[in-house]
Amino acid sequence: MDRPISRGSVKEQGSRDGFVADASLDEKNSAKISPHRSHEKVTEMKDDGGSTTADEGVVEGEKEGTTQAADGSDEVPKDEEYVTGIKLLLVLAALTGSTFLILLDMSIVVTAVPQITTTFNSLADVGWYGAAYNLCSAALQPFAGKLYTHLRSKWIYLSCLFLFELGSLICGVAKSSNMLIVGRAISGMGSAGLYNGALTIIGNSVPLEKRPMIIGILIGLANMGLVIGPLVGGALTEYSTWRWCFYLNLPIGGVVAVLLALIHIPDRISAPLPLLEVPRHLDLPGCILFIPSALMLLLALQFGGNDYAWNSSVVIGLFVGSGVMAMLFVFWEHHVGDEKAMIPLGMLKKRVVCTSALVGGINMSVTLVGSYYLPMYFQSVKGETPFKGGVDYLPTILAQLISAVTSGALVGRMGYYLPWVFIGAGFSAVGSGLISTWVPTTATGIWIGYQIILGIGRGSSMQMHIIAIQANLPPSLLSVSMATLVFAQTLSGAVFITFAQLIFTEGLGKNLEKYAPSVSAKTILAAGGTGFREVVSPSELPGVVMAYSKSISEVFYLCVALSGCVFILGWGMGWVDIRKKKAEKKGDV
Repeated sequence: MDRPISRGSVKEQGSRDGFVADASLDEKNSAKISPHRSHEKVTEMKDDGGSTTADEGVVEGEKEGTTQAADGSDEVPKDEEYVTGIKLLLVLAALTGSTFLILLDMSIVVTAVPQITTTFNSLADVGWYGAAYNLCSAALQPFAGKLYTHLRSKWIYLSCLFLFELGSLICGVAKSSNMLIVGRAISGMGSAGLYNGALTIIGNSVPLEKRPMIIGILIGLANMGLVIGPLVGGALTEYSTWRWCFYLNLPIGGVVAVLLALIHIPDRISAPLPLLEVPRHLDLPGCILFIPSALMLLLALQFGGNDYAWNSSVVIGLFVGSGVMAMLFVFWEHHVGDEKAMIPLGMLKKRVVCTSALVGGINMSVTLVGSYYLPMYFQSVKGETPFKGGVDYLPTILAQLISAVTSGALVGRMGYYLPWVFIGAGFSAVGSGLISTWVPTTATGIWIGYQIILGIGRGSSMQMHIIAIQANLPPSLLSVSMATLVFAQTLSGAVFITFAQLIFTEGLGKNLEKYAPSVSAKTILAAGGTGFREVVSPSELPGVVMAYSKSISEVFYLCVALSGCVFILGWGMGWVDIRKKKAEKKGDV
């Protein structure tokens, strides 16, 4: 029988590494844990003096960078097995393309909705065209992370891409509004595993010190989808048919699938499970509890203030139901333990995970709020077309892309990601504050310059929370942590977009009383962001435009506050040199 590993053979991987149990020197090349010991736990001291539980069933080979399962199954590829050269460029292109599709799909549909409702006479279903996608995507993200933990990442990713493309095809050929909603739901199910899957594949394929730049390129380029979506959607809807807004996903997805299928993607997992064994390891009861909790919470945010009043029984019931299911989910995850849980509670207790998830959620919220309300300023206040409004939003996106790549490259050379969190928060706060001073007559040079400041802030820190988690958790938690992070971003975005809408709506009513007292706020809101120009008289229009401008400015006060929160939360992400993390893995004996 293999000799047991003593408590003394487990040591801390650096002051903030925390979660990795390492075999001692004399056991590195021979230690294998017997199956009956696979669930034994050891207690490690964390950097803050607390303790955390690590599973002895996994042994991290420090020198060779291998991970071995408790049952002695095959080792994962060595840390040195990374994708390089032209193959890395192709993988990055494929992952960027699919992530771009997700954001393009989110924004392109907005411009197609008027034509869709005309085709199907389905104005009452407008909210569900976006909600069906977002609900399914958010609810399944942690489950997708569990799949990546036990199965080959490339094939899970391609399966999710197939679902996304299938949903797009159904939407394109839809014969009814209900069929379109089903297609959107299927696309959402597929997208649940695409963004977190891309981050997982990069984590497996790229050395830690190179990931900041690679992830910065991916996120920066993919965010172009938010800008290009309305432009492409408007052109397709005007000159062809809205169905091409969905057909467009098919050829791009096909190229992505071919590229990934032909390239070997390393995995940091033990030998993949046989398909019949997979269900036992997926925490299906936890999934069954989590999905309705997430759905009810997101539905409450969707319905509140739109379909139902916030104090209505429907919205309150959804919040209460979500809370009850969430408590049951937490109880179940505690019961099954971190090894089997869909979202390990031990992982969530780590300070770096909590603060990084919060910072990531806030950064995503600032990005989404800007993506909604900056184009609204150009279209509603400046009176521009959707195409011109998208072009005027490019300074933010281009500055964001350049700063994301630059900050990522500098983190790889300098080692520290935390300074960029604060730099990004500072620029975002200043940029948002300056944008809040815009009025209908703001000069072109001013709104371009202020957007550049905001873009630098968003880009400088947009990938740092991802790097923080990947640098401080072991490879075995990579996919689960990325899925949890993406869900946190999705939830945070939904919450703060709702807050932004409340701020805008309340502000518009107040500002209309000041600048256009004879105009009803309900009439303006019902007419939409550009339609209000057709329902007010020429004499009232300047006052309504000013009210719109002031209300949008108040939304950016929220962005200033959120960016300020990052200054506080960022300290919990740890002052870590990712170059030393690499050296510890190679040289620690």
